Amino acid sequence: MEDRAQNLQLEINNLRKQLAEKTVELEKLTGLGNGVVEPKLTFGRLSGDEVLPKLDVKKLDNRSIARHSRQLILPELGVRGQLKLASTSVLIVGAGGLGCPCALYLAAGGIGRIGFVDYDEVELGNLHRQVLHTEERIGISKSTSAATACNQLNSDIKYMPYHLQLDSTNAIGLISQYDIIVDATDNVATRYLLNDACVLAKKPLVSGSALRLEGQLTVYNYLNGPCYRCLYPKPPPPKMVTNCSDGGVLGVVPGIIGCIQAMEVMKIAAGFGTTYSQRLLLFDAIDCVFRTIKLRPRQKNCVVCGETPSITRLIDYEQFCGARASDKERSLSLLSPDERISVEDYKRIKDTGVNHVLVDVRLPVELDICKLEENINIPITNIHDKETVLSSCETKISEYEPSHENPLPVYVVCRRGNDSQSAVKALQEHLKDLPVVIKDIRGGLTAWARKIDNDFPQY
Repeated sequence: MEDRAQNLQLEINNLRKQLAEKTVELEKLTGLGNGVVEPKLTFGRLSGDEVLPKLDVKKLDNRSIARHSRQLILPELGVRGQLKLASTSVLIVGAGGLGCPCALYLAAGGIGRIGFVDYDEVELGNLHRQVLHTEERIGISKSTSAATACNQLNSDIKYMPYHLQLDSTNAIGLISQYDIIVDATDNVATRYLLNDACVLAKKPLVSGSALRLEGQLTVYNYLNGPCYRCLYPKPPPPKMVTNCSDGGVLGVVPGIIGCIQAMEVMKIAAGFGTTYSQRLLLFDAIDCVFRTIKLRPRQKNCVVCGETPSITRLIDYEQFCGARASDKERSLSLLSPDERISVEDYKRIKDTGVNHVLVDVRLPVELDICKLEENINIPITNIHDKETVLSSCETKISEYEPSHENPLPVYVVCRRGNDSQSAVKALQEHLKDLPVVIKDIRGGLTAWARKIDNDFPQY
């Protein structure tokens, strides 16, 4: 017993030593303590004593003059405008494809304090668009990674990384301490949360979005302009919402929108030029065209910014939108357990040579990335076309000569196990006269790569 206790203590001491070494390594890597301030957090929420001092810069030092000389000589900005920038605090919610380029130019431009809110860690798949992060910082919180990168560009300003999920319990307390809020998120629930919090805290909200080859930008709750709810009183159905994780995005598109968000922030902070309040910027990367459309004004009957608002405190936005406040993988549940099989079960079916048909419902561009062999491809966009389904499946199914006493299994696969469930419902209707049993593969090819074949590509 004594030897066991000694061995256990040695193991504990060794683990403590490793933890200390990793902590030092992390501090060196992230640059904490050199312009980057870690706010005090308690279980993912701001602690009660976290109060930021008001910025009030009266004079530019020689270092600031040298750094910002090219913009100081602009008549629209000048020294007076630069002092306003230095006295402004900006909270960027989302240190991703939009937040990174926005933060980069705000730091370069001399904004006095920048806060970063993000619940996620850096992953390899982020790097094609989230340009503040690096391969060396994979696994580090995005908020700290972004703050570290900006600190390396301009160490004269303060950075506040918040590694947390913004929600109804912490949004007002955090947003109220910043002058301008940037919405660089990728989900509807957080957009409504940010809008309501900014209205209640009386803060302008610079909002951007990017998907595939298109981007949008506007400014809410500024110069008596509309808020998000004035334009969108009700959230869209969850199944109608696509994010970058599902729909894809060309990395430069959020880069362009994020840079324009930074420009809007600087114009609001310094007080020059017009803004996108009550206007919407649309960017089409295919033809490289920018269009601006006029939005309807603030609505008197708006439930949050109207004359008699019914929303006077933050609500449960995931429940309101019927969707998670996250851009992570969605997990639908449309089928009963007996209509689904696991990737382990499908592996056994393949290995034992059981007759079956595999239907892959991803788009052809996704099949070029990776696929399981011997499948039929019916893109999810065509799955409700009965003629297309029958022409794709009937011949293959007939090869196995199934009967109603011995029906043929048809398995449906997609990227993550969501589209495949919708496809099963459609195929059950289209193939109801054929002797088949249709099921989906739970978790899709993502689960296959994680649990069955570690060399199978993930995207």
